[in-house]
Amino acid sequence: MVNKFDYYNPAAGENRRIHLYLPDNYYQTDERYAVLYMFDGHNLFFDGDATFGKSLGLKEFLDGWWKKLIVVGIECAHDDWTRVKEYCPYDIESRIYGHIPGRGHQTFEWIANDLKPYIDGNYRTYPQREATAIAGYSMGGMMAMYGITKFNHIFSKAAVISAAFQPAMHYFRNDIANGTFNTDSRMFLSWGSNELNDEWDLENRIREIEWLAQQKGFSTYLLRNEGGNHNEASWQYEVPHWMKFLWE
Repeated sequence: MVNKFDYYNPAAGENRRIHLYLPDNYYQTDERYAVLYMFDGHNLFFDGDATFGKSLGLKEFLDGWWKKLIVVGIECAHDDWTRVKEYCPYDIESRIYGHIPGRGHQTFEWIANDLKPYIDGNYRTYPQREATAIAGYSMGGMMAMYGITKFNHIFSKAAVISAAFQPAMHYFRNDIANGTFNTDSRMFLSWGSNELNDEWDLENRIREIEWLAQQKGFSTYLLRNEGGNHNEASWQYEVPHWMKFLWE
């Protein structure tokens, strides 16, 4: 089942809609569950909610999967410029947007110090980092990368899907090189072969991130989505791959 409710984000000064997936038998058991936090929550479960009419089909996948999870889908701001700022953890220069005054760190402070305690206090979760994951695609993928590196004490696993991290590459190099991480950390990284004209450059950046993370003790999984584009239809194909890697 998917419940929807608004939750105030002081970093944004307004509510954000939460799309909360609970196993269908949640209210018939006393079981506790691991939790996955995901960005772009409206695009996760139902095509009718998705911005472009295509979701990741995550509800259908989870309903039939062996491991039962709680998924906290965090809906983004629907003004594109606001979304970009909230989902960018650094001040960067972008080819598309120009100067981005990133507020991603403040977004994560809200998730870590406000939203997660609310979820843990109101639902039957395993609150430990070992049972807590973060995932996202595009700008949300960049945020998932930031979460596993800068908030590694909270998130032990991350799915970094088609991450738009090229303008922030030097920040991520520095964060990983100088960070201290738990060696049980897992990072899934992916890209679609048809995403960019310069796929070779994208692939090499992702492989560099993987190599840096491995030097710090991360377990990693790299997926080149053959024929994949930068859209939900392609990312839906990847769901079983990163779910299996993160949780099995």
